[in-house]
Amino acid sequence: MKQEPSPAAARPDLLVRCAAASGFFAVAAGAFAAHGLTDPRAQALAHTGAAYELAHALAALLCAILARLGVGRARLAAALFLAGQVAFSGSLYALCLGAPVWIGVVTPLGGLGLLAGWAILVWQGARVGRLPAFRRD
Repeated sequence: MKQEPSPAAARPDLLVRCAAASGFFAVAAGAFAAHGLTDPRAQALAHTGAAYELAHALAALLCAILARLGVGRARLAAALFLAGQVAFSGSLYALCLGAPVWIGVVTPLGGLGLLAGWAILVWQGARVGRLPAFRRD
């Protein structure tokens, strides 16, 4: 029985769009931290969230490219990066805007998502050398 492709598999542009939107929000959050926040703790939280979000937006974009080239689990890594960003950076943004302190329990869960995305890329890295685009013939 043939399995239907997932929405992300059927629409490779979805990962690119989500990664680009994440990069956009990271830059906006960084600008807000620099120009819209006066509390040093809130600024630090927003800067940390923005830095992690921007780095992982680029990682998700790379995963979208690797997925298109045939690295099988790259889509999963991208999804983990994007979900991890929402939890990690999103909880930091919420805290800097005055959310209750208990929201901070979400932050390490997002961090685990980010780590899982990197672990998948480490695991799948061996496959990259077997792809035609990366062979040294």
